[in-house]
Amino acid sequence: MILRLRTTRRLAYTIALGLLLSLTAQCIHAAQSPPKHPLTGRQIADVYTDAAWLDRPTREQEEQPDRALELIGIKPGMIVADVGAGSGFMTMRLARLVSPGGMVYANDLQPSMLKLLEQRASAQHVANIEFVHGTDKDVRLPAAAIDLALLVDVYHEFWYPQEMLRSIRGALKPNGQLILLEYRKEDPKLPIHPDHKMSVSEVRTELEAEGLVFDRLLDGLPMQHILIFRRPSR
Repeated sequence: MILRLRTTRRLAYTIALGLLLSLTAQCIHAAQSPPKHPLTGRQIADVYTDAAWLDRPTREQEEQPDRALELIGIKPGMIVADVGAGSGFMTMRLARLVSPGGMVYANDLQPSMLKLLEQRASAQHVANIEFVHGTDKDVRLPAAAIDLALLVDVYHEFWYPQEMLRSIRGALKPNGQLILLEYRKEDPKLPIHPDHKMSVSEVRTELEAEGLVFDRLLDGLPMQHILIFRRPSR
């Protein structure tokens, strides 16, 4: 009986969360329906806008963020952009890993997320974060200044992915890295909505078309791909 009650409550929460995300995503894009990518036909997802979901207690176990950053190789002194930073799930970790001497640009479309992240950084006395309010077509990062741009569970939500990739590419230093973490579409058992998953083939098709060079695919996470691309040196 207790197990059934917990399952029912969990289901009710999931349904309520889905409705909330749907409604709030409509506010960001003026009630438009998400488009499809012109190259792959992939259905672009609605934007997650709920900080409680981004900071859910199970996320560390599901995504193993510290392991992800270890595999990627974040080092002191790097200039990193956390694109679609949200409430700072990865930003705070990045800020500590690039110290001393490095900094993180925390970019997001939603001012409320940036405000929450700024409050979190202030409370934890983390000073090497620059907060950047981007648009859905422009990350508004300085040109040719970024060693590594990290997009965690966010690229599939870009309603204008081609424009965003061009903007990010322009912010990377020559040979700078663009790294995507995306839930594996190749695994139908992952309990993630299909619109919030991506396959390696989809990612490569879309990013290589924008002049980014595929470097490698990293394994080692329970649910996500780590896909590494580079801006050409010339």
